[in-house]
Amino acid sequence: MVHVLSSRILLRPTDPERSRAFYGETLGLAVFREFGTGPERGTVYFLGNGHLEVSGRSERPPAPGIQIWLQVADAAAAHEELAARGVEILRPPVQEPWGLIEMWIADPDGVRIAVVEVPEDHPMRYRP
Repeated sequence: MVHVLSSRILLRPTDPERSRAFYGETLGLAVFREFGTGPERGTVYFLGNGHLEVSGRSERPPAPGIQIWLQVADAAAAHEELAARGVEILRPPVQEPWGLIEMWIADPDGVRIAVVEVPEDHPMRYRP
């Protein structure tokens, strides 16, 4: 197995400024680092214990199979806050049969983002 030291999701948006505004201002992700200059410069955001790099430009939106998973402490509060900021809510928070509370939103290019709350009694929090 390859010994992975770090990782990040690389996103090449169709409109880099619009995507930076979405991830940095609308979602409020903290900036890990920035590099380059101009509209296609790179911005790397913290995603909990991972990173999201928005850089470059693509003529087409990312493939529909690309999805991002963000864990939050309170999905209902996140729903209220994101709706107030004008984020496209694909589905409000729902408790899934597997126990997680999931809400789905979309970025400006239609990338689906799961906003997930792990309830206190969920097995992901504790394994006997």
